[in-house]
Amino acid sequence: MRKATEAAKPRADSEASAVGQCLCGAVEIEIGTPARWAWHDHSAATRRAHGAAYATYVGSWRKRFRVTRGADEITRFKDETTGTTRSFCARCGTPLAYERARSAHMVNVPRALFTTRTGREPRYHIAIDQLQDWTYLGEALVPLKGFPGVVWERPNRKKRGPARRVSG
Repeated sequence: MRKATEAAKPRADSEASAVGQCLCGAVEIEIGTPARWAWHDHSAATRRAHGAAYATYVGSWRKRFRVTRGADEITRFKDETTGTTRSFCARCGTPLAYERARSAHMVNVPRALFTTRTGREPRYHIAIDQLQDWTYLGEALVPLKGFPGVVWERPNRKKRGPARRVSG
């Protein structure tokens, strides 16, 4: 079985693709588009691997995935219990790929690595039962005065009831 970090055959010029890279730019990847599928993963393992409430992935057929630069900069973590492998840039720590032994024909790539469209919108939620209570769920946000580019969730205002008389 070829690992995601091994370079694949060059893609045919006629095949559409999306190119992604890690934060430092040492590793560049490419997938054929459209991606197979896309989803939001709320699992504890993904939350810890990404350091975020959840991660959005696009799934690519292994034969349509390749590392175009920096294969030697990729490090891997294999979870023997679950049979999953996560790949990261050894220089900057960016998560690059998530592979499952039971789906050896697929490579799952964080959607955020791509600046162009991948041909799939995330329509699925995995491990939604592990959603954290602090996850942003689309509540109304307002600009924070004095901090350009910062928005916040204004707490609900308590309605004041009629004034009570204090007897003395």
